[in-house]
Amino acid sequence: MSRTRCIALIAHDQKKDDMAEFARRHQAKLMNWRIVATGTTGGRIKDAVPELDVTRLKSGPLGGDQQIGALISTGEVDMLVFFVDPLTPMPHDVDVKALMRLATVYDIPMALNLATADILMQTLAA
Repeated sequence: MSRTRCIALIAHDQKKDDMAEFARRHQAKLMNWRIVATGTTGGRIKDAVPELDVTRLKSGPLGGDQQIGALISTGEVDMLVFFVDPLTPMPHDVDVKALMRLATVYDIPMALNLATADILMQTLAA
């Protein structure tokens, strides 16, 4: 029996509106995925698309990025969409880099911007 694929969704503060719009636009495809998200991002996704089942973890700076990293390292996350704000300094930048490193080490598809996330949804989430 195959398990439901899992997508992790994270967005920096200035990118949360983009993430909510991304979830709205791809709602039909996301309905077929298990969704995990950091705290505030998950809340914004639920507000935008109440029909989606989103497991909210801790806020990124409070350990949510590390929780998703642990899920990646145990093989539970199949795709990472992380809308990064490159123009705002992040106090938890080391956690962000660690998460991207894990996605690379475990060779899971990762999008860091909306254009790449849209392509991943078109090709992998069909």
